[in-house]
Amino acid sequence: MRREFVLKSIALTAIAIAIVLDPRIALAHAVLTHSTPAANSTVQGPDLPITLKFNSRVDGTRSTLLLVDPSGKSTPLTIDKQTASDTLTTHAAQLSAGKYAIQWQVLAVDGHITRGQIPFEVK
Repeated sequence: MRREFVLKSIALTAIAIAIVLDPRIALAHAVLTHSTPAANSTVQGPDLPITLKFNSRVDGTRSTLLLVDPSGKSTPLTIDKQTASDTLTTHAAQLSAGKYAIQWQVLAVDGHITRGQIPFEVK
């Protein structure tokens, strides 16, 4: 019984040390750190470059971006070839004035899917 307790304690200590030495182990899910357009911003149309930057690598081929228009209709956006492993880029064209949202879903290097939404307005 004592030996089992000692082995569990050693294992937990090793995990704690690994997390402290490499915080990416604890924060492996992809978290959106920056976007253009920014959340709740107002932008000029009709054409809009879109950039999403994450805190870790994301798999662009297994990620999706949707543009939700003022009527609620969702349109898939084609993701450009990744030039940086933590960034997705695309563009939207011919946007009329109104409230939009970008719905994103990415696959992070840890194998987990993360989702989110970026609301914005076009003037």
